[in-house]
Amino acid sequence: MRPDAVQRVLDTELTAARDRRGGEPPRVLDVGGGTGVWAVQLAAAGCAVTVVDPSPDALATLTRRAAEAGVADRVIAVQGDTDALGELVSDGAADLVLGHGLLEVVDDAATALAALAAAAAPGGAVSVLVANRYAAVLHRAIGGRIVDARRLLDDEGGQLAGTRDPLLRRFDVTGLETLVSSAGLAVEILQGHGVVADLVPGAVLEANPGAAEALAELELAAATRSPLRDVAARLHVLARRTG
Repeated sequence: MRPDAVQRVLDTELTAARDRRGGEPPRVLDVGGGTGVWAVQLAAAGCAVTVVDPSPDALATLTRRAAEAGVADRVIAVQGDTDALGELVSDGAADLVLGHGLLEVVDDAATALAALAAAAAPGGAVSVLVANRYAAVLHRAIGGRIVDARRLLDDEGGQLAGTRDPLLRRFDVTGLETLVSSAGLAVEILQGHGVVADLVPGAVLEANPGAAEALAELELAAATRSPLRDVAARLHVLARRTG
């Protein structure tokens, strides 16, 4: 299966970063990277990766996974919170900063994003992946949770207050783009992730030869096309630190 839309963008960015560094390994900072879902993969691709996460258990899992993948020497685990990021890593030290699944759970999304931007080197990039409010509305409506769907639609922050909602906020395209721009970053790519793939039952893919590859191609084609992009399960931004 082809790489998904986010992976394709990151691969392109890391190739450019390697070129800027004269062939040296790109420096990646993964904030809130926890167990290393992205970090181990990027380390295996030749990157030097630092993961900052508040959970010691998650970082222990990261360390174990990195060792099992043979990339322990390329991964550094740092325990700490996003609001102390400036004390944990040097400003401008990373060619690529990841904040995937982060802005939905921090106390202050704008402050967190400003910290991500500060950690990126001039000319470097910040990759943000967040939950989409409108996708959450649709998924709850389809699942019969009509009241919750309406509440999410009416709540500008995309939160189900008063419930056990694990997220403090969800985003839409306009709000995310405004937030990223306010951090002094230039938005270069804003795409959907999980546009249609999350809606196709696994049984359909298993029963139809070639369906998985066709779905991957459809997902890539739909990722940047509004209105499909605007209702993807997640929204992805790649933004540049220009100064």
